[in-house]
Amino acid sequence: MFNFIIKGGPVMIPIILGSLFGFAIAIERFFVFRKTRLDTFRFVEDVFKALKLGNTKSALELCEKSSHPLASIFKIGIERRQLPLERLEKILEQAGSNHIYKLEKRLGALLSIVSIEPLLGFLGTITGLIRAFMTWEKAGASVTVSSLASGIYEAMITTAAGLIVAIPLYLCYNYFISRTKIISNDLTNHSIQLLEIIAETKEKI
Repeated sequence: MFNFIIKGGPVMIPIILGSLFGFAIAIERFFVFRKTRLDTFRFVEDVFKALKLGNTKSALELCEKSSHPLASIFKIGIERRQLPLERLEKILEQAGSNHIYKLEKRLGALLSIVSIEPLLGFLGTITGLIRAFMTWEKAGASVTVSSLASGIYEAMITTAAGLIVAIPLYLCYNYFISRTKIISNDLTNHSIQLLEIIAETKEKI
């Protein structure tokens, strides 16, 4: 492996650094999104059932058991249920936006790495071919395959390295974006339902 890196030339340095940063971001984000696992429909059903019965304590306990953003939003809504609904709606919207911002953190950097890695590989291809042609020019008619090998190695290895890094990171990025959209949709829809429940059961809770 180390031999291939050496043969890949100087362009392999930024490719490797980019891969280290990219996979570090991906691993960190996986742990963040792992905490958002929740059967949202069952959770919402249980919380709404408790609120309809006037049992706010039980509803809050359900919220505190989960680290999902929806549980945090519901806790805020239930704790501030006595506020005017318009005011409460704005508070929930702001809280939801803050959670989505936290989920999207570093995804821009990850996308940049995904975009740059293949370009670095392409750059390595160009520099490798330039080296090969310069060698060919110097050798003239006496050129051999072995004399061209270093430049061709550089061209091929950097191209492969850039793609090897970019493809899995791109899959990770798409997964994170997909999960963020699902969570955002859940926050929007269920927050509206919570406001409706609070409006209907204000006297009980």
